[in-house]
Amino acid sequence: MGASWDGLGVNFAVFSAHAEQIELCVFDPTGRRELARLELPCCTDEVFHGYLPQAKPGMVYGLRAHGPYQPEEGHRFNPNKLLLDPYAQKLIGELHWSDALFGYRVGGAREDLTFDRRDSAPFMPKAVVMDGSYNWGGDTPPARLWGETVIYEAHVKGLTQLNPEIAPHERGSFAALGDPWMIEYLQKLGVTAIELLPIQAVLQDRFLATKGLRNYWGYSTLAYFAPEPSYLCASSGSLQEIRQTVRRLHDAGIEIILDVVYNHTCEGSEMGPTLSWRGLDNLAYYQSVQGHPRRLVNDTGCGNTLNITHPRVLQMVMDSLRHWAEAYHVDGFRFDLGTTLGREAHGFDPGSGFFDAIRQDPVLGRLKLISEPWDLGPGGYQLGHHPPGFSEWNDRFRDTVRRFWRGDHGQRAELAARLMGSSDIFENFRRKTWASINYVACHDGFTMADLTAYAERHNAANGEDNQDGSSENFSANHGAEGPSENLSILTLREAKQRAMLATLFFSHGTPMLLAGDEFGRTQQGNNNAYCQDNAISWVDWSGVPNAMLQFTQRLTALRAAHPSLRAENFLHGATELRPGLEDVAWFDESAQKLADHAWGDPAAQLFMLRRGVLNGSTADITLAVFNGSDAPRDFTLPNPELPWEIILDSANPENDAACPVELQIKACAHAVILLAAAVAL
Repeated sequence: MGASWDGLGVNFAVFSAHAEQIELCVFDPTGRRELARLELPCCTDEVFHGYLPQAKPGMVYGLRAHGPYQPEEGHRFNPNKLLLDPYAQKLIGELHWSDALFGYRVGGAREDLTFDRRDSAPFMPKAVVMDGSYNWGGDTPPARLWGETVIYEAHVKGLTQLNPEIAPHERGSFAALGDPWMIEYLQKLGVTAIELLPIQAVLQDRFLATKGLRNYWGYSTLAYFAPEPSYLCASSGSLQEIRQTVRRLHDAGIEIILDVVYNHTCEGSEMGPTLSWRGLDNLAYYQSVQGHPRRLVNDTGCGNTLNITHPRVLQMVMDSLRHWAEAYHVDGFRFDLGTTLGREAHGFDPGSGFFDAIRQDPVLGRLKLISEPWDLGPGGYQLGHHPPGFSEWNDRFRDTVRRFWRGDHGQRAELAARLMGSSDIFENFRRKTWASINYVACHDGFTMADLTAYAERHNAANGEDNQDGSSENFSANHGAEGPSENLSILTLREAKQRAMLATLFFSHGTPMLLAGDEFGRTQQGNNNAYCQDNAISWVDWSGVPNAMLQFTQRLTALRAAHPSLRAENFLHGATELRPGLEDVAWFDESAQKLADHAWGDPAAQLFMLRRGVLNGSTADITLAVFNGSDAPRDFTLPNPELPWEIILDSANPENDAACPVELQIKACAHAVILLAAAVAL
């Protein structure tokens, strides 16, 4: 499928079940002038194809599809519209918004889809034939175990755009991500994988362009095989830049996980533009409303839903994933609105065609696979219901940690479950704790610092009258909305940030840290910064390093050093490491084991969690002390007596020396204390 160069010419192949004819349009190297239109002469099994001798890499092309224009039947063919090859591996030129991009006459009545005869080629980006060869040398994927994985969610541009340590001409590019300074920073931070917001080519939505805004996050895919051109360094513009960055990250032991969007495309609803899939075969590529093929299913909230149950559409998705895995050596994928991908005619199915295809694939089945387990469709919330081999974003963890440290009542039992890898959600299909992707903040919502500084969203800059974004964030401003010079307010905010960070890294499961949360990045209260390609979203490196960064580095180091903080198997207290020392046990502040009725105390905000796992000839034992109340509290250490040392106190972050203790300790308000003991067996 797509354009394949064999050294003597290029073969072109494109799927369409309902087209009558497809033309290959050849352009000059700039993409501005159409040189020739060549009909693809053959159609085999609904794939139009043809071989062009002498054609070479660098050739610029597009497609035109002939067929019925019958919107009421779901057919939207219009040969006046230049179409991107769904398999295009590189784009040239930008999309310039014009009414000519639509297959129908824009400006009529809402239901009017009158055929439009204007040529859209002058306004369309074009595809470029690629060679694809690259000398990877000795590149070896780090193949990090899930149990040691720490994910860092970042945006290619936003992570480095304001970084003064990066050369100005490289900031905001893949090259900047591979800069030695950036890699050393990630290593010192202790992350093992960087999860990038979508890097596939994106459409800049018309409604945002009219407001002077941009689709910054990139969840509006224009080409599934091509990287976003604006993320390439202006001095090179070469796809090799991505591969070089991957090699450098791999050499440093850091994996790359891509956030991918196969649930919908950028073409929007039935009233959207005709750019690629709609023009090639609207009825095949998209799910249409049963009995009303003119309309598209909108389980995604973005106007359309990719028809992934169609074999050729599923093939395109699998081919795209393998392309990124093989041509760019990426180490995993995070699937946006993953529920959509697993929805069959009868509803969500962990044995859907998509899940079956990816799990049995010899390339993809070995990678790290993460799902966002919800969408807007029927039965859309599917947390914990994905098949073996998949991890899932755990919003229950997110909300519980926020609520406990905000001071909400009735959260102690819920937090206990989240600390142990959410076995109540994920202990099925013989899955491990790493199936839970634990996070307190991600790109979508408040940053961790803003969770402690804003009680309300502040999204006026988005141009939607502050009506967009979640209205419930389980946040608090602690006395002042937004920036404050009040020392007591600032001290409280930082204490709660440290407590949330400690909770994240001391929980079983896979921790994910939002870029900048390690040093208190703010988005000025914007909890839906999808359209803010500016300083609101970009990571501000001024004032870094700071105490919060150093504290976060200690947390990742402690997690790496203590297996009991990252156990892969679910622990239930059924195993004794030695008499009286269970693998997990819970205690109140007086060292009494928490009975069933005690978990139901809605006002309780204190507890201790002791965990132990075998570590060679010894057992690694940790005791995490949680004080979610507004006052210091004394905690008596539980039996049996062990050689405990305090190795971290979130209320005293500057003290990094291990401190031996005996029977009792004092935990400050809003604090987490971690004690450790090595026990010979």
